[in-house]
Amino acid sequence: MGIRFPGIIPVKQILHRSLSKGTNDNVTKGHFTVYVGDSQFKKHFVVPISYLSHPEFQQLLSQAEDEFGFDHPMGGLTIPCNEDEFVDLTSRLSV
Repeated sequence: MGIRFPGIIPVKQILHRSLSKGTNDNVTKGHFTVYVGDSQFKKHFVVPISYLSHPEFQQLLSQAEDEFGFDHPMGGLTIPCNEDEFVDLTSRLSV
C-alpha cells in the first residue's frame, strides 16, 4: 500500500510544462526555475528539486496553483509571494 501525496501530481504537471517551454535553459540537473514576486517585475530563482518535498514549499505551490492554475504568465512556475519571504523560506530549507 503506497502513500499518496495530493500535491505531487499538480507539481509534476507544473514542472513538465515549465521544462517543455524551455524556461530552464542552463539550469543544473536536479534544479528548476521559479519566478517570484508580488509585482509585475518578477525575479527568477533556481532551486533544488528536493524543496518539493518540504511542506512549506508545497504550501507556496498550492498558492501558485490557486492564483494561476497551470497557466503561468511567465511561461514557468510563478510563485505569488514577496521576494524576501521566498529567500527567507529557502534559506531555512537549505539548512
